[in-house]
Amino acid sequence: MNSKSRIVSFVLAVIVLFGAMGFTVKGVLKDVKLGLDLQGGFEVLYEVEPLKEGQKITQSIVADTTTALSKRIDAFGVSEPSIQVEGENRIRVQLAGIDDQSSAREMLSSTANLTFRDVNDNLLLDGSDLKEGGAAASFDQQNRPIVTLTLKDAQKFADITSKISQMPPGQNLLVIWMDFVEGEDSYKEEATKPDPKFISAASVKETLNTTDVMISGNFTVEETKNLASMLNAGALPVKLTEIYATSVGAQFGEQALNSTVFASIVGVLLIFIFMLFYYRLPGFISIITLTVFAYLVLLIQNLIGAVLTLPGIAALVLGIGMAVDANILTAERIREEIRVGKSPKEAFQMGSKLSLSAIIDAQLTTLLAAVVLFYFGTSSVKGFATTLIISILLSFLTSVWLSRVLLGLLIKSGKFDNPFFYGVRKSKIHDASEGVETLDLTTNFDRIDFVHNRKKFYAISMIILLIGVVMLGIFKLNLGIDFSSGTRVEILSNEPTTQEEMADYLEKIGFPADELVISGENKDTAVATYKKDFTQQETLDLKSAVMEDYGHEPNVSTVSPTVGRELVKNAIYALSFAALGIVIYVAFRFEWRMGVGAIVSLLHDVFFMVAIFSVLRLEVDITFIAAILTIVGYSINDTIVTFDRIRENIDHKGEIKSKEELAEIINKSLRQTMGRSVNTVLTVIVVVVALLIFGAPAIRNFSIALLIGLVTGMYSSICIAAQLWYTLKVREMSKKGTTVKKKEKKQWGSDEPVV
Repeated sequence: MNSKSRIVSFVLAVIVLFGAMGFTVKGVLKDVKLGLDLQGGFEVLYEVEPLKEGQKITQSIVADTTTALSKRIDAFGVSEPSIQVEGENRIRVQLAGIDDQSSAREMLSSTANLTFRDVNDNLLLDGSDLKEGGAAASFDQQNRPIVTLTLKDAQKFADITSKISQMPPGQNLLVIWMDFVEGEDSYKEEATKPDPKFISAASVKETLNTTDVMISGNFTVEETKNLASMLNAGALPVKLTEIYATSVGAQFGEQALNSTVFASIVGVLLIFIFMLFYYRLPGFISIITLTVFAYLVLLIQNLIGAVLTLPGIAALVLGIGMAVDANILTAERIREEIRVGKSPKEAFQMGSKLSLSAIIDAQLTTLLAAVVLFYFGTSSVKGFATTLIISILLSFLTSVWLSRVLLGLLIKSGKFDNPFFYGVRKSKIHDASEGVETLDLTTNFDRIDFVHNRKKFYAISMIILLIGVVMLGIFKLNLGIDFSSGTRVEILSNEPTTQEEMADYLEKIGFPADELVISGENKDTAVATYKKDFTQQETLDLKSAVMEDYGHEPNVSTVSPTVGRELVKNAIYALSFAALGIVIYVAFRFEWRMGVGAIVSLLHDVFFMVAIFSVLRLEVDITFIAAILTIVGYSINDTIVTFDRIRENIDHKGEIKSKEELAEIINKSLRQTMGRSVNTVLTVIVVVVALLIFGAPAIRNFSIALLIGLVTGMYSSICIAAQLWYTLKVREMSKKGTTVKKKEKKQWGSDEPVV
């Protein structure tokens, strides 16, 4: 292809990409399934328990219960409910976008058992005698709400009415009762079983040989609809006990969506500006591929039916930051090759080849953390992990393959040979005849001696960690209800409020809070926490009172002690398995000493984040674990890039005979990757700060954790992980009298043997 045809191909490719996205983006955005935290709704986790003594909970019974719940949900018109069986005896129900949350929650776990009895309370007919789907809400001739029923056996009803009609007046009554057995919170001492509700007592004077029955009573239209729906769904074969519940008012969901989307747009635009001005042509290409990346993430989420949650939006924006990292790695490599005298075409080929290994290693280790988070996470955290996994996979497709195709077309056209297009000053370029190699290039960090200052780094970290231990011992962790169990309530006021006003209000309605905080930009949101976990009736009573007084449905989250313990256990498992997997991978790809250095730096980052949260009294909830695992991915990403450059430089050197030579190699490797580390972290920090300033309050602590982790992660990768590997390697050299040589193991996408 000549230069003109390459330019034309590039333009056509971009037109096709943006044209396809332009024609379909509205449909993609319309089809995005929003989680309940973005559009309101509720989520409840039921534990399936025996309804009667001796009953065994089997998979078949759980499946039947799920079917019954699904039928009840259909009555509310929820377009895309989520009902998932977890383990052997749990069912998680998520209903997003539902208006009447209280009625839905009450109806879900209630068993409506209709019974027909005589005046002596003898059972004559019950729910099993009703034809499936035979109940309906209707009106009588006086336009009063009634429920119509269709019985299975007309003869059975004729026999019953025949006997009753022959009884003396006053005793010839067919009495109708409704047994409402609500989902009980069996672990609560105050749980009680409600009494049956009297519906009506009809006088029977003749035999009724029919399957059509009308039930009248003091009904409202809404009550007849709910009653008919429950009768059609059938009686639940088990008792459902709420062990976790959370609800989000529609007003809260709309605010969260708007603020987080705005924060995301601000963060991404700042990344685009930085990439364009700092990396020039490669930066321009990255803007194109990052736009395609964001579109594809939403498209894939729609295709697999994934739900986009509030943390999921954060994962998408952070995924863009990770995709930027791949672009930065390649762009930095191209700049280095141009500086040693190669032409842009040669620099592009060599830079793409050399950066591939670091990109794959970094992406795989981050993917490992995301998979672990998905396996052990629940609800919105699982949504975060899903989006993160999709982002990692698609970032490789767009930021590696698509970026190189598009950039290759422009570079090979010969129209962009000026070093200006790559952000390289001509004064920094060496003549190819000088034989200068990338290892010899100067950097902005040449004055820093990382290796010989390692003891200072160790000392700084030890002091910080010791202070953290003391502070943690004094302040403890401010555990949220996810880990400590209890109830959390968010009330949105129409105007700014104070802690005293809200405390008086909650006490007035019978729900005095154990802790109360006023938040929100306008001080219009009250967050009340309770050590006890509310019963279903208490939650309904609280919501009813707040709705009447403030006009907005409050957010209410309830976690039982059982779920709290399990979340703690799963969090420990998630961190442990992620760390173990990273050690194994790094040991396989590099060597076990590098694996040790990587894990020590990760533990350093995690503990530092925990200590800061303890001192600042920030709430530790399940999203904090998501933040930690995200930082684990970012930190190991940074460490892998550093180790990859050390490995490459040792391979280039051939053999290291002394610790001073090894120290020089490590120092040069760190200086070469320092610019990339700073730029990558800065681009992600820009996004995190945008989320922190403009994002929803629900992810504020999540954003703070990421901000802390990003800074400590960069520090530990450079000042701890690499230095610890040097210390261990020098001990091996001194002990065995060996030298450091390259190992005959191949890099990803390369024929060169590496350490």
